[in-house]
Amino acid sequence: MEGKANLEAAIEQLQNVEKQMRLAGDVAGTKKAVTEILQLCFEAKDWKALNDQIILLSKKRGQLKQAVTAMVQQAMQYIDETLDLDTRIELIKTLNSVSAGKIYVEIERARLIRKLAKIKEEQGLIAEAADLMQEVAVETFGAMAKTEKIAFILEQVRLCLDRQDYVRAQILSRKISQRVFDADTSKEKKKPKDGDNVVEEAPADIPSLLELKRIYYELMIRYYSHDNDYLEICRCYKAIYEIPPVKENPAQWIPVLRKICWYLVLAPHDPMQSSLLNSTLEDKNLSEISNFKLLLKQLVTMEVIQWTSLWNAFMDEFENEKNLLGGSLGDKAAEDLKQRIIEHNILVVSKYYSRITVKRLAELLCLSIQVLHSRMIALILLEAFSFNLVSSIFGASLQTIMSSASQLTLPRNPPAYSYLHTSLPCITISFPFC
Repeated sequence: MEGKANLEAAIEQLQNVEKQMRLAGDVAGTKKAVTEILQLCFEAKDWKALNDQIILLSKKRGQLKQAVTAMVQQAMQYIDETLDLDTRIELIKTLNSVSAGKIYVEIERARLIRKLAKIKEEQGLIAEAADLMQEVAVETFGAMAKTEKIAFILEQVRLCLDRQDYVRAQILSRKISQRVFDADTSKEKKKPKDGDNVVEEAPADIPSLLELKRIYYELMIRYYSHDNDYLEICRCYKAIYEIPPVKENPAQWIPVLRKICWYLVLAPHDPMQSSLLNSTLEDKNLSEISNFKLLLKQLVTMEVIQWTSLWNAFMDEFENEKNLLGGSLGDKAAEDLKQRIIEHNILVVSKYYSRITVKRLAELLCLSIQVLHSRMIALILLEAFSFNLVSSIFGASLQTIMSSASQLTLPRNPPAYSYLHTSLPCITISFPFC
């Protein structure tokens, strides 16, 4: 009791000093008075008194902004010194309420929100943690260091992915420009000019820009994996592969390059996929994994690939890699690989034939007519197939084919499928390459 009475007396004395300094507009004196009050409460381990004094001092009439900032920063140092979790949460909430709506302590509030979100996540409350983090729009904070902004937004994205909110994760990820990772952080303003704010140094626990770049692309891989977007996943791994610390360490770049190769093979044929395929083949490091170089060469060579031979050659490699591809994506990848080989073979035939019957095409590709139809229509919808070959096979104009195919969702729309199946004419095969 005596100790508490002494604490109250000391606080009252300092409050009188604080009032005099505040009314006199003495910034340094006011800051010193409020921080000493908080220090007394902390040394006495009177957490209730500490919370009460923070609220009381912040509500004083005409309280100086500098004093509130100093008080919040001082109290934040006590968070990790609290005796139990409830006390820690209470102190964080008190500081949040004091800093809410005050631009001059917006960075401190963002850091407090992040601490509270981390506690919620450790308690298994992922949704609450994600909602807390989304309350703060750090991209508008002019005084926050670039790396800290990026790290905060990446935490928002990660929590949205953890709660499987993929739409919001994509929206948040677009707040980060990929070009920002190539910027020079040393050019950030460190000294204020006239009318400018100081850009604060990022805390020591914030990763470097290159580390944040890798975290960003790893999160985007998680996002694109949800949609099985193989090409975008490949581009993400390509960006990770180009990070200097990764490219300088074979133990890091070899697994990444293997993934690039697999996702290139799994990606549907289009100009971007073709460009990435050729640029990857030119990479000198690919010679270190010669079997993957052979795999990619088969895809750029205008020759029919025998699925059975390819699968026997790469089955063990694929099964080992499937664990790295992860989850449902890995389970679906084997079937998608087969479909990509079929598409490649159809495109190869289109280079050599101007007219061919479906029956003969199915024989060349070792497919049933039904499977061939489904792949042809998929290629039409992707606008990746030759108009001459498509129109000669189906005996219809491209507009007719597309109007029928656009209403088709294989294999759930029998009428459109039946139309394409029954309208196939018997056409003489020509052999321009013989």
